[in-house]
This record gives sequence, C-alpha cells and structure tokens, in this order.
Amino acid sequence: MRLSKTITALIAAATLSLTGCAPSQLDIPNGVTVSAPDWMSNATVYEVNTRSFTTEGTFAAFSTHLDRLKTLGVKVLWFMPIQPISKENRKGSLGSPYSVANYTAVNSEYGTRADFKTLVEKAHEMGFKVVLDWVANHSGWDNPWVAKHPDWYSKGLDGKITNPLGTDWTDVADFNYDNVDLRNAMIDAMKYWVTHFDIDGFRMDAAGMVPNDFWDQATYNLTKIKPLWMLAETQPQEVKIGRNFTSAYNWDLKDTFNKFNGEVTTSFSMAKQIAKIQMKYPGENFPMNFITNHDENSWNGTEYERLRGVPQIKAASVIYFTLPGAPLIYNGQEVGNKKRLAFFEKDQIDWPINSPLTQFYQNLVALKTNTPALAIGKNAGKISKISGLSDEITLYARSSGSSTVLVAVNMSGHIAKVTAKWGDLAGSYTDWTTGKITQVSAAQDLTLPAWGYQVLTK
Repeated sequence: MRLSKTITALIAAATLSLTGCAPSQLDIPNGVTVSAPDWMSNATVYEVNTRSFTTEGTFAAFSTHLDRLKTLGVKVLWFMPIQPISKENRKGSLGSPYSVANYTAVNSEYGTRADFKTLVEKAHEMGFKVVLDWVANHSGWDNPWVAKHPDWYSKGLDGKITNPLGTDWTDVADFNYDNVDLRNAMIDAMKYWVTHFDIDGFRMDAAGMVPNDFWDQATYNLTKIKPLWMLAETQPQEVKIGRNFTSAYNWDLKDTFNKFNGEVTTSFSMAKQIAKIQMKYPGENFPMNFITNHDENSWNGTEYERLRGVPQIKAASVIYFTLPGAPLIYNGQEVGNKKRLAFFEKDQIDWPINSPLTQFYQNLVALKTNTPALAIGKNAGKISKISGLSDEITLYARSSGSSTVLVAVNMSGHIAKVTAKWGDLAGSYTDWTTGKITQVSAAQDLTLPAWGYQVLTK
C-alpha cells in the first residue's frame, strides 16, 4: 500500500545513503528561491494543442502560424505534451496527451525529434519562448517504466499498480514518489528537453498531486541549467510559490468570470480576487490568468458557453490582462472558436479568415507588452483598489514609476454608474480604446454600458 506523499521528504532522506543517488539532485541548499526569467516581464502565453491546431496536426504545419502569432504579439508558446501516447487502456481512438508512453520521445503523429528541434529553433529566432507541458504525476500503462520499475508506481490493496486514486484517469498509472530512483529519472527526463532542445520552461500538470519536496529538487536542478519559467497547474497554496514555482493557475479568477450573469459577479467579488493575488503571490511571483484552456474548453465548455457572449468575454479579458499576472490565450480564442475540442480524438480548430476578436486580443497583448505598469514579476506595477459606490463596476489602478493604468469594468448586463475616486491619480490619460486624450479628475462620474469598460493609460 502506498505511503502518504506527505512523508516523502523523510523517506527520501532515509534512503539517500542506500541508493547512492547523486547529491546534486537531492541536496538542496537552504533558502533557495526561484524567480521567473526576465523575458516573462511582459509576456502573454499562448497554449498550443498540436493535434487540433491544423489539419495535419504536425509541428511543421503549426510552424506556418508563427508569423500570425508574432503579429498577435504573444511571446510564450506552451505546447501540450508532445510525447508518444500510450495505447494500453487508451481513451478514445487517439488517447490523452497526458498518458505519456516515453518521456524522452516525440509523438510520431506530430513529427520527429528533428522536427520539434527545428520548430523550437525557428520560434527562438522569431523571439518566442517555448514551454513544455510535463506530466509528472502518472504515466501511460505501456510506458517502459511500468515493466522495468514497477516499484516506481503506487500499488492498491491487491498489490497491483493503480491509477491515481480518487480520479477516473484509468488510462494512466500513478507514480510513487517515495522512490528516490523515480525522482532522479524524472528530473533527468526533464533535463533532456532543456539540454537537447533548449526549451524555456515547464507547465507542470497536476502539480498539487506530486510532493512539494520533489518540485524543490526538480526546480533547483533544472534552473541551474538556464533560467526557466516554472508554472504549476494547481492552486498556489498547494505548492511553494517562490521556492519551487513562480506561478500557478488563477482558477479563482476564472470561476469568478464564470458567474458573469449580472447578478452574482459584483465589484466586491473582484476586490476579493485582487486581495487573493496580493496575498498568495508575494514578492516577484504571479499567477497565470485565463478564461479558457484545454481542460475548460473540452470538459466545462467554451468561454461562449460559460461567459455567455462576446461582451462578457471582452469585459473578462480586459480584467485578466490588466490584473497582476501572465495572461493566457488558448489556441482559437483569438479568432472566436466556439467549438469544444474533443480531448481523445482529432478535432481541428475552425480558423476563420477574419475575426473581430483578433484585433481586440492583439490590442490587449500590445497593452500588456508595452505598458510598464502592467509588467509581470519583479517590475510589476502596484495595484490599488479604487473606491466607488457601485455593485456593478469594479475599479482599480496599476502604477509603476511614471506609468499608470486606470481600469473600470461594468460586470453587469445593464447600464451602470459610479463615482470613481481616483484621488492623486487624476491627470491627463490616453483612452486605450479610442486613442484620445482625456482628463481624469480626483472624483469622476462614470457611466458604462452593459459589460462596458474603460482603460486609461499614461
């Protein structure tokens, strides 16, 4: 029966002398911290589902979109797992990308190792950074490790390897991180992609289901090679933000957006979200903000189903791009994709020739990229909740040096009014949507249409 993951650190320490594992992977100096690379300071993340991105579903076909994505302005390309997918206990006809059959190989449906290396090199030449999705909590059932190292996996009461308990993930086998050899093998596999392909970071799948002291070891060893962005797919309280990850998912913010019905979501709700970001991400650390991703799209519905319409989507996007954190665009979001992409099958994104949302997101990315007050990490602009007696309109400001951004968003389906008390922030600003100069007073009356917003910069 599997030992609790909460005592993994004790097990690892006790077995170190018996296993002969390299101290460089297990011994971590006290007080080690991790910071996001400087290139994350103004980055927008773009998630790539290689299987669904093009008709071909290959790295080569995706690379033809790099010019378009460069114009969109995104900087970080996060690829869902690119490794071969296990066939044993596979779900659907193609299986889940998160059922990894070999950690140091490439899914032949997408291309070859050389194809992926060529893609990374081209992306780097164009100024992109490349982040890999990494599945550390479990592997596919026909991964060679299952047969060669059954002791690396969790066992049920019957002594057989089990899938992650409490889930319906029957297509994967759960790892046992009480085993030190597994830890070293997993870190070595991650190193392979950094040293051989020069990738720039990892999005760690189900990070909260893996012991924190393993993430301490992994992050310490990986970031010795080069600066990496370490993103945890979990709530920030489930990992050690600032030690093993710089960023985690802002699910709370996404859930708040899902309540955009004009009744539940209020300015008070957003004030709580601002407070949570300030509390859970101390110092240079920050969340990844989003309204959709591969899980939300496939399992919970598109943003059009959850947020109910384009006006709500635009209002939410203005907020998640201007709050502290790195904004995420899921492939197809920038063209208004309304299709739930099948998770275990080939299901291509419909790419329209023109979409009015493309320019909207391009403008938002430019705002994030070029405005010092909206910076991420160590140069992040300070956020201030601005008072105003309104249940519908949320008001806040971001400031860094001489750069200031004032944000007002109506989170209701009807016209709303508020007196915004900008105080010392009064002055001359540029309206982001019109480009016109406007004067802001210390106490200013605002009227916003349903789901309307105003963003002012200087």
